[in-house]
Amino acid sequence: MKHFLLTLFVFVYSPLFSFAADEFKLWVYLPANLLVDANVENSIKLIHRASQAGYNGVLLTDSKFCRWDKLPERYAENVKRFRNECRKLNLELFAAVCPVGYSNDMLSRNPNLAEGLPVVNAPFFVQNGKLVPEPVDVLKNGSFEEHRGNSPTGWGFIDEPGKISFIDGEVKSNGRVSLRMQDIGLDEPRNGRAMQKLTVEPFHYYHVSVQIKTESFDSTAAMNIAVLGEDGMSLNWHFPKVEPTQDWKQIDITFNSLENSSVNIYFGTWGGRKGKVWWDDVRIEQGGFVNVLRRDGTPLKMTSGDGKTEYAEGIDVEPLVDKLTGNDPYEGCFTAWHKPPEIAVPKTSRLKEGQRVLISYYHTAVIYGEQVGMCMAEPETREMLRWQIEQVKKNLDPDGYFMSYDEMRQAGWDKSCLDTGKRPAEVLADNVEFCVKTIKEIAPGKEIAVWSDMFDPLHNASKDGYYYLVKGKAPWFGSWEKLPKDVIVGNWNSDPKIRKESYRHFAQRGHQQMLAGYYDAEPVKERIRQWMQDVSPDEKLRGVIYTTWTNNYGPLERFAEAVKKEFYRQR
Repeated sequence: MKHFLLTLFVFVYSPLFSFAADEFKLWVYLPANLLVDANVENSIKLIHRASQAGYNGVLLTDSKFCRWDKLPERYAENVKRFRNECRKLNLELFAAVCPVGYSNDMLSRNPNLAEGLPVVNAPFFVQNGKLVPEPVDVLKNGSFEEHRGNSPTGWGFIDEPGKISFIDGEVKSNGRVSLRMQDIGLDEPRNGRAMQKLTVEPFHYYHVSVQIKTESFDSTAAMNIAVLGEDGMSLNWHFPKVEPTQDWKQIDITFNSLENSSVNIYFGTWGGRKGKVWWDDVRIEQGGFVNVLRRDGTPLKMTSGDGKTEYAEGIDVEPLVDKLTGNDPYEGCFTAWHKPPEIAVPKTSRLKEGQRVLISYYHTAVIYGEQVGMCMAEPETREMLRWQIEQVKKNLDPDGYFMSYDEMRQAGWDKSCLDTGKRPAEVLADNVEFCVKTIKEIAPGKEIAVWSDMFDPLHNASKDGYYYLVKGKAPWFGSWEKLPKDVIVGNWNSDPKIRKESYRHFAQRGHQQMLAGYYDAEPVKERIRQWMQDVSPDEKLRGVIYTTWTNNYGPLERFAEAVKKEFYRQR
């Protein structure tokens, strides 16, 4: 019995029993900043663990892959050191390139290449020698001062007034009262919300601020300010962080009304439990020029109120630029809201004090507080993607390239996209075709892979509904049409209800696939083994990726053990 256990231990953990990279791929996903020496040491220790556990490959991603020319020589040396360690361990190395969905790092090179949302004829006026957004009157009773019992007037509804929602005259940020929500779901998580329908101008940019205070507030979901369009499209995807207990704090979000003449705005939480949260002093104003984009594909136009006279930058007003766009607090970092830039009107301008001006322009949006995507229709985007691939080849010389098309949540609205005359799915297909061709030119013979979600009709390329701030319904459906069959698909559609069909979609197109074992929830072994069992024998599985988004490598060995057992069981 002891001899059997010893043999089993060696089988599971000895590198002698690793898969051959060309037979079955067992990779570990590794995001790292190799500019930091300590990170290099930790990454090398990790791949030694992985090799010992039987892994035969690494998928490496580093934000610095977008900044090769801005880094000290030490970075290139650290990269080469890591690369050589992979070679010593016979670990296949794939490098992540083409960050089109999460593009902040690439946009550090030119933030104006971000996807843009249009603003049409937003009203401004000249005040004290500056362009100032005209006040808007779209919100009623933002401080809840007018009310009947525990129901504030002007609001479409609040959840359970007098039970979980209360007008509070003791605790307030401004004025005489606030709106308190308390013990929303004592037995189970429940909704605690206040909603108001707003009449807005289509394609206008709005800034929403609210004061919020909490006390021992327990929520299973993030606090949210949600803005929904007329047919349910969500117009805001920025959820500010709120602590369980905090004093009054201003929360800011922005939204573009897009094609809507009315929107529903919600303040609250979906999944509240115990504790208290207070809302007060809700305000809505124009977004001004926060995160304004300046490139040919995001043109700006200024006219008189009647539209008959057009005004020019550099003559009638100073250049309309937001220096914090993509630079707050550092290059590649976008904030959903910050202090708007002040735009001066020179004394020599044709514009006079008090005059009304209509301005059309484009701004970008920030998803979940950090994500911004780059415009695929811009020629410079392709130049930057080619440059990155060349630099990765030169400095890392990986065994393969993994294209990072992933969760692309904003597209199709700016002039660059509209001028193509194509749906977002077609623009994506063209961009993928370009990147695959470019990789094959720069690194002939190397394998290429891509994440599945943007090419999966059972995932983000669905034929139904909207997708975040992407133009049109089912915007990504058909995106796979120009994805070459020799591109390996890292399939992370692990939903047991649809993953078989998802896998079949790519298998029927001829793609080899690797299951991206998004394991960040237990049980580790059962989840990946069940997923592998769902793959039909005639749909050959190329491999599995240990995929963590939280840098949790605790189950690294257990995951490999489960994969290997299932692999050999099926054979």
